[in-house]
Amino acid sequence: MIVDFHTHIVPPRFLERREETARRDATFRALFSDPGSRLATADDLVSAMDGAGVDASVVMGVGWTDREVAREANDYIIQAVERHPGRLVGFCSVNPGWGPDAVAEAGRCAARGAAGIGELHPDSQGFDLGDAETMAPLMGLARDRGLVVLTHSSEPVGHTYPGKGKTTPEVLYAFARNFPGNTLVFAHWGGGLPFYTLMPEVRDALDRVYYDTAASPLLYSPGVFSAAAGLGVTDRVLFGTDFPLIRHRRLLREVEGAPLADSARRAIMGENARGLLGL
Repeated sequence: MIVDFHTHIVPPRFLERREETARRDATFRALFSDPGSRLATADDLVSAMDGAGVDASVVMGVGWTDREVAREANDYIIQAVERHPGRLVGFCSVNPGWGPDAVAEAGRCAARGAAGIGELHPDSQGFDLGDAETMAPLMGLARDRGLVVLTHSSEPVGHTYPGKGKTTPEVLYAFARNFPGNTLVFAHWGGGLPFYTLMPEVRDALDRVYYDTAASPLLYSPGVFSAAAGLGVTDRVLFGTDFPLIRHRRLLREVEGAPLADSARRAIMGENARGLLGL
């Protein structure tokens, strides 16, 4: 079973009124104001999954800043999951800085079947992921409801790109230490955080942390997969494309071509996700 743990879909109206949505929402504006940037609907995603042999995908928003935009996108994701049972798993997007409103929206989505919260975008959403007081209400709900929390992550070095931000390993490490009872996914290889698991205290603090491979071909050489195997973290790596930014076949080729044990390859491509989501 192949599971794509990191994909983005938006309501068709967002495609049709891209400029309007960009005016309303800062994260959308940062990522998609360029008319050439890729957007996809649920039907676009399922069609691409069928073509690439992907069995299931986690679908999520992009860290909305506008409450009405967030609710519309969350409702669309919930409806898409209902239309494609067994193929799509929904995560809702909220801003922890909304306080009680964020908790209420996440709870509403969980009651309608959402399995997680994400993708959080601390920089464009304007909150501090490492601030325990800000994060505690939402993380309490996530823990109590068994929701996975997925956040954007950034490399502290290297090239810049839209939405890169400053959610670096130091911030992510503080976040994980603040909420050891939550299951967390750090996107984009956790900005390089897995490489610090060679430090015993870091490995211990990241006991419930996973890393997805979203946008990996734009960030790292294919050798990142064998590096993960050398670090002993392949049981925490989740195949994720960042679709529609990256197409499935491109990343599948990298995983299939990596010098991995068959068990590690199966874990990355779907078994880790199956266990995490109870598929």
